[in-house]
Amino acid sequence: MTTTDPEAAIMACVRGFYGQAQKDFVLGPIFAAKVHDWEVHYQVVSNFWSRALLGTDRYGGHPYPVHERLPVEPEHFDRWLALFSVATREHLPPDLAERALAKAHQMALSFKAGIFPFTDAQGRPSRRPG
Repeated sequence: MTTTDPEAAIMACVRGFYGQAQKDFVLGPIFAAKVHDWEVHYQVVSNFWSRALLGTDRYGGHPYPVHERLPVEPEHFDRWLALFSVATREHLPPDLAERALAKAHQMALSFKAGIFPFTDAQGRPSRRPG
């Protein structure tokens, strides 16, 4: 961790995560197609984590509808969690890192259940009935 200011640590975490995600072969193409202003995106996501971790009122949206429209598959969430885990441990104090990871895991499970409520003929999660 490079700072004792929790807001600065959250922004560093967000920037660190997306720095890796943009280069990632699984996540990078999705972000490249959907994020057109990275500074705005960093601020929105930082505001989300500020609310989730510090209880601020800087984020008032709902992240699920945005993610529901993305061209994602279940494995994208696993990759997101892996990269996010590294960023949280690198940039956040241990207590915030643990809370962020718990929230991220809960979100991933919830998003996957909502986006992929069915199984296909092979038993894999699917957006449509198999």
